[in-house]
Amino acid sequence: MHALQVIGAGGGDFLVKPGVGVMVWTLIAFGVTILLLRKFAFPPIQEALDKRRVTIEQSIEHAEQTRKEADALLREYRERLREAREQADDIVVRARRGAEKVHEDAIVEAKRSREEMMEQTRRDIQQETRRALDQIRSEVADLTVLATEKVTRKTLDDADHRRLIEEALEEFDFSELAGDERTGAATNGGERS
Repeated sequence: MHALQVIGAGGGDFLVKPGVGVMVWTLIAFGVTILLLRKFAFPPIQEALDKRRVTIEQSIEHAEQTRKEADALLREYRERLREAREQADDIVVRARRGAEKVHEDAIVEAKRSREEMMEQTRRDIQQETRRALDQIRSEVADLTVLATEKVTRKTLDDADHRRLIEEALEEFDFSELAGDERTGAATNGGERS
């Protein structure tokens, strides 16, 4: 225990009353350490810090450039998307108009076709009416000749034959028999009085 007592009794004095020699050597060692650090350690540390700073600045610039490019791409994408929507809307409008036009054209074509068929039917009816009237005239003429021959009991020559047919046809009203030729309605006709 004796050694502990000696350390305990005199050990606290050197901290309270430092010696000048120890202090000088401590300052010299500190100065040398600072010089050595400044010569050999600080330049590589400073260089590493500068490189790190440059790398960080470049990363920030690159990130900023990438952000600007991304913003430009986003604006371009949004513009193209807007244009695509406008084109799609335009296509839908044109398709709708086209469908309406086709529908209207089909209606017009159906009406035109119906009118052509009606006109053709009217022409056919008129033609058949004329043909029927011609046939009736021919039969009336033949019957008139026959009746005249029976009444007169003699055969007529061609001139008498023609004269009798023309007289019979003039007396007979074919317009009443034909009715209104435009509608094609045929009615029973009679002789004029």
